[in-house]
Amino acid sequence: MTAQDELRLLPWSGPGGNPCYLSTDDRDGFMSRLADNIEAVQLGTAAKLLERASETLDDRDADTEEKQRLAKELTGALRDVLRVAISRGHLLAVNEPCGI
Repeated sequence: MTAQDELRLLPWSGPGGNPCYLSTDDRDGFMSRLADNIEAVQLGTAAKLLERASETLDDRDADTEEKQRLAKELTGALRDVLRVAISRGHLLAVNEPCGI
């Protein structure tokens, strides 16, 4: 198993919105692959939502309800992307050779 400081932050939350972590040395294991796939979906969703946000904000006819729904979806996507960035940043820091 990995050391306590090498736990992987998973791209989903547990009960009460608490973070979930994975402790494994197997980067090709089922849970690692599942987390990788979910992160890829989350990043893809965020990219599509960003495109939609640009279109909606450029649309002078977009109503307040539509913009509020967009803001809520953007908030969720940003939360997901931030979790992915934290997780991947930690993985990068753990795997970097010392002195770089």
